[in-house]
Amino acid sequence: MGFISVEQADRLFWLGRYTERVYSTLRIFVDSYDYMIDELEDSYSSYCIKMDIPNIYSDKEDFLKRYPYDETNYDSIISSLTRAYDNAIVLRESIGSETLAYIQLAVYDMKKAEISDSPLIELQKVIDNILAFWGMVDDSIDSEQIRNIIKAGKRIERIDIYARLELKKSKLERELFRMIPRVEKSGLAYDVSSMERIRSLILSNDLDYYSIIDTVESII
Repeated sequence: MGFISVEQADRLFWLGRYTERVYSTLRIFVDSYDYMIDELEDSYSSYCIKMDIPNIYSDKEDFLKRYPYDETNYDSIISSLTRAYDNAIVLRESIGSETLAYIQLAVYDMKKAEISDSPLIELQKVIDNILAFWGMVDDSIDSEQIRNIIKAGKRIERIDIYARLELKKSKLERELFRMIPRVEKSGLAYDVSSMERIRSLILSNDLDYYSIIDTVESII
């Protein structure tokens, strides 16, 4: 790992995963918000099944309130953002204060959204801050290895989420070819057989989403 400790590498990897988890789940939530309010039949339960999270919600109003903002719920969006922030704080010397600041801003805007009468405005700011964080990763972090570790986590998480949501093959293929070089250049110990299997699964004509999820989780 060179000058990067095993603990530091693990935190960088999970920083990438958690920021992607916040970004992707928040995009889905924002895009579905108005539809979910007006729908006649609740769809949140099928989302919970796909994302493999417990359906602890009493109804769609409870879901719309607690899924993004409930800090006591391990599977909430704010919980993923908090874990990203916790890793970023410890990694301040590696990623820089300016890069960290965008995670801090995302937390701030998430808390504003919870009490806002127009939460989608604040939630869009959270999304924008995550995008700015990734921009700062590219612009401000000199270490290619650190950038690759963060982005390896990001791409693995995105494939996991895309497979859970059963998105089309072209989207998974695009992420596959962005993930592989990041993992290979990261310096992380990865399972070569899992890497070959995930390639084969995603390039297959018949997508086995369950196997894709299982395999991508075993790469690192």
